[in-house]
Amino acid sequence: MASICEDPGKSSWPELMGTKGEYAKEVIERENPKMKADIILDGTAIPEIFICSRVIVWVNDCGIVVQIPNIG
Repeated sequence: MASICEDPGKSSWPELMGTKGEYAKEVIERENPKMKADIILDGTAIPEIFICSRVIVWVNDCGIVVQIPNIG
């Protein structure tokens, strides 16, 4: 049986650029149940640790996705 890191399934969601962060989180977790999406304000410092079960949804002050959500 492959681990989530070996077979993550869908790994990026470019179609979610410009959408609301909460909507993006719902879509990501529905399309790839292996992932947990975290909504984070753009510019926030976070540890640069790759986590193969996490997707960071970077949003601006209005809650709009400003970077393509990717696994990591």
